[in-house]
Amino acid sequence: MKKLVLVIISLLFLASCSSEKKKQAPEVLLSEEQMVDVMTDVQIMEGIVSYKRNSNQKTAYLKTIGYDTLFSHYGITDSIFEENLRYYNDVDPQTLIRIMDSVEVRLGRMKNQ
Repeated sequence: MKKLVLVIISLLFLASCSSEKKKQAPEVLLSEEQMVDVMTDVQIMEGIVSYKRNSNQKTAYLKTIGYDTLFSHYGITDSIFEENLRYYNDVDPQTLIRIMDSVEVRLGRMKNQ
C-alpha cells in the first residue's frame, strides 16, 4: 500500500511540473471512470515492473511494451493520459482524489480475491 501512495504522489508531482497550468480540458477528456480503469492498470503495470526489477530482470523493454499495450487497449496515447492527469490535478483536484481513492479500493479488492 505504501508503494501505491508513493506512485500516486509521483504521478501528482509529475503532473504538477507543468510551468503553465492548463485551464481548458484536453481534446480527449477521459471520464472519471475511464481514469479509474486506466490508472488501475497503470498501477498493476508498475507492480509487475517493480517485481521484475526486484528479481534482477531487465524491465525497460517490458515497461515500454507494457505501457504501449495498455494505452492502446484504451485507445489513447501516453500524452493523452498525461494531459488528463495534469488536467484533473490542476483544474479538478477533488475528482482526482476520488479517482485515486477508487483505484486504491479496486486494487484492494483485487488483492483480496
